[in-house]
Amino acid sequence: MLPHDTDVLIVGAGPTGLALAVTLQQAGVAHVIVDRLAAGQNTSRAAVIHAHTLEVLEHIGVTDVLEQRGLPLTRFALREHDKALLELDFSMLPSRYAQILMIPQDETEAILAERLSSLGGTIYRGASATTIEPDATGAVVHLDTPEGVQSIRARYVVGGDGMHSVVRSAAGITFDGETYSESFVLADVHMDWALSDEVSLFFSPEGMAVVAPLPGGRYRIVAPVEDAPEAPDVALVQAVLDARGLRKGVSQVRDVIWSSRFRVHHRVASRYRSGPFFLMGDAAHVHSPAGGQGMNTGLVDAVVLGRLLADVLTGKAQEATLDLYEEKRRPAAAEVLELAGRLTKIATVRSRIGRTLRNVALRLLGTSPVFCRKLALNVSGLARKGLGMVPRR
Repeated sequence: MLPHDTDVLIVGAGPTGLALAVTLQQAGVAHVIVDRLAAGQNTSRAAVIHAHTLEVLEHIGVTDVLEQRGLPLTRFALREHDKALLELDFSMLPSRYAQILMIPQDETEAILAERLSSLGGTIYRGASATTIEPDATGAVVHLDTPEGVQSIRARYVVGGDGMHSVVRSAAGITFDGETYSESFVLADVHMDWALSDEVSLFFSPEGMAVVAPLPGGRYRIVAPVEDAPEAPDVALVQAVLDARGLRKGVSQVRDVIWSSRFRVHHRVASRYRSGPFFLMGDAAHVHSPAGGQGMNTGLVDAVVLGRLLADVLTGKAQEATLDLYEEKRRPAAAEVLELAGRLTKIATVRSRIGRTLRNVALRLLGTSPVFCRKLALNVSGLARKGLGMVPRR
């Protein structure tokens, strides 16, 4: 049975919700984390953790395990077929984690859940928030559970419940932005591939494609495909690579481990807080997968919010301190949306003249160490480091 009351109720036990739960558990703050799914996600979806996120996750004791189970890479390239238009070297980042850490989202979730359990925390699964009623001292959340309808009174309610957030709706917060017209294909595959040490973003007249190595000899492929099927197969993934990827060298898909389709939204919540309600992760911001920013931004949201809530609930800070969360994290999300949107737009230029101008510009920019460093800092999140820190008292 769920507790009847708590200081913080977290709706959603994805990576963001779990990171918040771990942060609160470490601080000794009473919380409840619920998720509508009976078990954690078993698909990989997000697949990269950047340097700044790894630094932030040190605070909750999971960075070492992530590094042990992930695949560190240092090369990121923008390409048109075999030609590298611009290359970034992440080994030069000013961080102890000078890398791109490739690790499937289900593995990240498992590591966070293990950490929560080791600290004595519990995840209440199969519990779906249906209605939320704010009042003078917080909110009452009604949930459908395997034992029937249950209610929890919470001082604060945090929405880590994705793009269609129940918490955001209850808070009356708008989700401003737009939806890209194209559907995207996502697939994890086994294949023979010539660029096993690089994350590649391919540009072509047929559209963009991202190819990234994963642990265990797997690869992640993401590409916009018109009228994509629900579960893309080997033939479709191979066709995408043949049209948009390498023209020379090995490029042969052997089997598809898992695949799906999705649409990309470009949205950010108008506010991150309304009374007792807070938003984080996909409930607060969604955008193109270009640059691998989504889960990273959400994980930093969670640790920042968790530390602020812990300071207030343990009496170390005043209630007004919680305003720092939106002050720091909404500008960070706006910067991420701009970066992801810009990468997507330059990757999807279709006209011949536009592609030629783009490629010339990227080659010229790629010769500038200053530009390459600035772009690497943006992609790694280190450029937004000041928006992911909480002043300690």
